[in-house]
Amino acid sequence: MNADPETPVAVTVDGRDVTIGSGSTILDACRAADIETPTLCWAPNLTPVNTCRVCVVELEGSRTLVPSCSRPVEAGMAVQTDSERVRHSRKMVLELLASGVDLAQADELAGWIDHYDADVERFGPSVERIDEPVRIQDDLYIRDYDKCVLCYKCVEACGDDAQHTYAIAVAGRGFDARISTEFDISLPESACVYCGNCVGVCPTGALQFKTEFDLRVAGEWRPDDQSLTTTVCSYCGVGCNLELHVQDERIVKVTSPEDHSVTSGHLCIKGRFGWQYVHNVEPGDSPRE
Repeated sequence: MNADPETPVAVTVDGRDVTIGSGSTILDACRAADIETPTLCWAPNLTPVNTCRVCVVELEGSRTLVPSCSRPVEAGMAVQTDSERVRHSRKMVLELLASGVDLAQADELAGWIDHYDADVERFGPSVERIDEPVRIQDDLYIRDYDKCVLCYKCVEACGDDAQHTYAIAVAGRGFDARISTEFDISLPESACVYCGNCVGVCPTGALQFKTEFDLRVAGEWRPDDQSLTTTVCSYCGVGCNLELHVQDERIVKVTSPEDHSVTSGHLCIKGRFGWQYVHNVEPGDSPRE
């Protein structure tokens, strides 16, 4: 759109009048109207890729449902976010996802599955899964392809939206499609720089800190008991903000605020993983007395 992104545009969302900048999306308009809309492949610090289709809405005059995360607003738009057609589409997308992917750690999606009364067993209990062991190559993060919904967030974070490393992409077709390094080589041999930005945007636990994975395996991962402390990374003078997730007086993982002006939620390997010195312990070692 060539319009000034700050030019006010009047639209209607579920019968509510909303005035929002012309550079905004329908999703922005929904949120301005305090209307919750499910998303999966969308994130505030990434470019929309329109792959998941859980955010679709009904637009007056449009033959098909449109993705709210990427469709720009236009003056006079009339949008329905909770019509029977929208609910049916979102419900089916969630059922299809749940039929072939382990969503046990996708808490936000679980909430929407309940909201739309999606039947995760609709396509049968014996649906095909990737069913391969969790890939563990180091003490930084793990890859669990049974939890991957191909939302492309990790690819975007590794590429143009953050790191510009391009170490991963979608490989294969159909059910065999998955996120992979070039020729499926190991991470240390790939272009990966271990920034962990892919881990930071993963919505399902397919990518997660090795510390979190180990605690989950031991049955000791307790998010409700964790405190969150914001601090500034100590490694250089850029000023990246870190969110320290602390459980039992130990850091268990590090994130960064998505709205932080320096990081936009992204970090380098030092900020993301280089916090073991706080506990005077090397990765893989036991804490010293």
